[in-house]
Amino acid sequence: MDLPTSDIHKQAVESFDTSSLLTNAARQRDARNYAAFPIVDVDCHHYENESISEIVKYIDDPVLKQMGMLYTSGGTGGQTPFNPGLVGYQDIAGRVTRYPLRKTETTPADDKHRDVHLSLRWMDAMGVDYVCLFPTPMLSLGLHPQAEVEAGLAKAYNRWLLENITAKEDRIKTMLYVPFSDPEAAYETVQEFGDHPDVIGFMIVSVRYHAVHSNPYMKTYALMEEIGKPLGFHSNYNWNDRLVGNSNRFLVTHALGFTVYNAVHICNWVVNGLPERFPKLKTVWIESGLAWIPWVMQRLDNDYKMRWSEAPSLKGLPSDYMREMYYTSQPMEMPDRKEILQMTFDMIKADTQLLWASDYPHWDMDVPSVIYDLPFLDENEKRRILGGNAIELFDLDVSSRFPNYKAA
Repeated sequence: MDLPTSDIHKQAVESFDTSSLLTNAARQRDARNYAAFPIVDVDCHHYENESISEIVKYIDDPVLKQMGMLYTSGGTGGQTPFNPGLVGYQDIAGRVTRYPLRKTETTPADDKHRDVHLSLRWMDAMGVDYVCLFPTPMLSLGLHPQAEVEAGLAKAYNRWLLENITAKEDRIKTMLYVPFSDPEAAYETVQEFGDHPDVIGFMIVSVRYHAVHSNPYMKTYALMEEIGKPLGFHSNYNWNDRLVGNSNRFLVTHALGFTVYNAVHICNWVVNGLPERFPKLKTVWIESGLAWIPWVMQRLDNDYKMRWSEAPSLKGLPSDYMREMYYTSQPMEMPDRKEILQMTFDMIKADTQLLWASDYPHWDMDVPSVIYDLPFLDENEKRRILGGNAIELFDLDVSSRFPNYKAA
């Protein structure tokens, strides 16, 4: 396969292999002895669209199912009705080679799904023991103009994932996709799947225009709290958004979008007193990096001190509640002055609240060394962030790889 990198340079690739791609990550794995402690990736992905012909068979609604079967079988030249569409190019016009080459990678012909084999390859190369697997194109499904489409596809995806992926490999878990556009469907989804052993939490895609503090969602939050599993908000970008998409460069839309959507939701979550209303429901803010958190803490605290009557449910500063929440690290900003990052770690209580994430196979992925090599962390803090915090939060059973594991 030829990659058209430019008029004067072309790259020819006969085969693609994830393990070879991550050779340097494997060197880091061995040099840092990652095998000595569990590493948990709280945010990684697969491309569920490559299995969409399998997923649509799990749709309940006969009309949506027929539509899905038609569009995935090549029976129409129209665009798929399931994805509202994204403007952008994550692969930087092919420069990130694993995007165009991913489909060419071969996997064993056995009873395990292709996505299981691909996941295990990169996990083993990086030294990752357990992962929380998320979809990719479906992270934009919250923008779909038809709530019933999000609900139908979300339930089908959840069923397909639990039957074909997590059931085949105990190192792969997931946070359940919750179809937030339809409050009743959201509640029913948590009812149906919430107790499944491979579901370690619940996930709402953040790119949407539904207020997280709206009353119709309260019974769903209450059910999540009763089940005892955390709720994550997974961010994304939307180049069609008139605010964060008001740019002619994907770089800007990506940098802003992944932070702004979660920033809006966390502000509404805190100021409307949901941490007080659901004190046992733990929240995780996924794939927004870390630099935005001190900014939001300071802005909310500053205004709250002057307008506390607008947040009567709060018993402390907004930042007090945010410090009890959990955050995934990726894409972790690397300022030239490491004391800036250290201050951020201190503000969010990273030793207990930060969860390492790779976001693999996306272009801005992080390997475990982004945490392990930080000079201001001691060995115990590194191990907690890379795995220990996630094991405690999700109550993960790691005995299959670490039978004598004890929390630090």
